[in-house]
Amino acid sequence: MSDSLTEEIAAAAARLVVESGMEYGAAKHKAARALSRRGGQASRAELPSSEQVEDEVRAYIELFLGDSQPAELGALRRVASHWMQRLAEFRPHLSGAVWRGTATRESAVHIDLYCDDSKAAEIALLNLGIDHDVHVLDAGHAAARDVLTVTSPSRELGQPVTVHLIVNDHDDLRGALRPDSRGRTWRGDLAALQRLLAEPEASA
Repeated sequence: MSDSLTEEIAAAAARLVVESGMEYGAAKHKAARALSRRGGQASRAELPSSEQVEDEVRAYIELFLGDSQPAELGALRRVASHWMQRLAEFRPHLSGAVWRGTATRESAVHIDLYCDDSKAAEIALLNLGIDHDVHVLDAGHAAARDVLTVTSPSRELGQPVTVHLIVNDHDDLRGALRPDSRGRTWRGDLAALQRLLAEPEASA
């Protein structure tokens, strides 16, 4: 495996994550395709891990967005807290860049819901009169899941925030709490999020 090509893909993917709000998986593949068009053929084995991309994202943010990103992250976490409180009955857990501390104003909020009835969360949104879109997330290696997408205003950011509510089976939560290869969690519940918000500066 070419370490230099993997590092190049990770750096290019990180720029896509920060500047366009892309998810890590999509950013890695888009970066690899772009490098392939320039003559750098990347195999699946040369794709960076999500942790490698995240390291590059953190480095990019520190270099270019150190003054603005902490406040943007805090604003996004407050949007997440609002929705997690509204949907507390579905055991919401914040995931993605907003949980991991690498989000910017371009990022969407990702909240995993764990439901006994896969349609219960959508019924709750309907009962609350909340407009939403529904699409199916097919991860290939995992069971397809419904994603309920809402738009939430943020006064702090001065723009609407996209919130994706991912509907999971009630029993999937135990496996979802496994840490990454460095012992850091991929998601956290409302209490964990509130602890982060209580810190002087938003951090992962």
